[in-house]
Amino acid sequence: MRPMRFVALGDSLTEGVGDPVGDGWRGWAALLATGLGQERADFRNLAVSGAQTRDVLERQMPAALALGPDVVSVVIGVNDTLRCTFDIHAVAARLDKVYAACTEQGAVLLTACLPDPGAMLGLPGALARPLARRQRAVNAVVHALSARYGAVHLHAAEGAWLTDRAMWSSDRLHPGERGHRQLAVRFHALLAQRGIATGTAPSPEPEFPAPTRSASLLWLATAGTGWVVRRCTDLLPQLLTLAADEMRHRARGTSARLDLRATAAVSAALAALSVPEQQPDAA
Repeated sequence: MRPMRFVALGDSLTEGVGDPVGDGWRGWAALLATGLGQERADFRNLAVSGAQTRDVLERQMPAALALGPDVVSVVIGVNDTLRCTFDIHAVAARLDKVYAACTEQGAVLLTACLPDPGAMLGLPGALARPLARRQRAVNAVVHALSARYGAVHLHAAEGAWLTDRAMWSSDRLHPGERGHRQLAVRFHALLAQRGIATGTAPSPEPEFPAPTRSASLLWLATAGTGWVVRRCTDLLPQLLTLAADEMRHRARGTSARLDLRATAAVSAALAALSVPEQQPDAA
């Protein structure tokens, strides 16, 4: 019997940003791998910072399937919402293909809905609301497709952990070590309920001291500034347009139309996906 093979797909959250170990990142997926079986899982992390659903579909998924995984995590979508090219129809179609390919190969699929980046960054309401609406749309798609493919799905978009600063790194977008451990513990509990995780659950307590305030400020002044500049170059012009539209609707008392429009877009995106062929019942 070989060790369980676990492959993680996604962006910086799964790469482990916010949980530094040595010269690199560890993160929730690596922590989870330690408790999947009685011996450590054969773990491969293919997640890349900045990845979008297109990157997972075209680059990460083929590499993952070639490894013959028993468990595949696909946690992705926030970077799609932070781009001027955001299209919930495209996001839904890509995730549908990724989920289908993983489950057709017999792998256990792990998914998660994610927090709203605008709220986590503390953006002003007119800027935060369009991002929140996009993230809710992505989460709705992930919820629906996770149910369709029988995924082990973690509701990470809500709960007290979102407002607990001890859970988050200095950039306010990525969990710190405690937050990554929280994700690993919660995923382990879900897998244990299904009899998939048989090893000891990861500890929720940090192994390393939290970054000092001065270290956090240094990050924000250097790498953090670069991150904001890169996102603003791509997203800010459109986000300002969305914010102006948001304020016009609020002034007219018609903000509900924006929510209804987003809900209709999600419904249309899901309806456009092909329905899996039903296997005939055995005689």
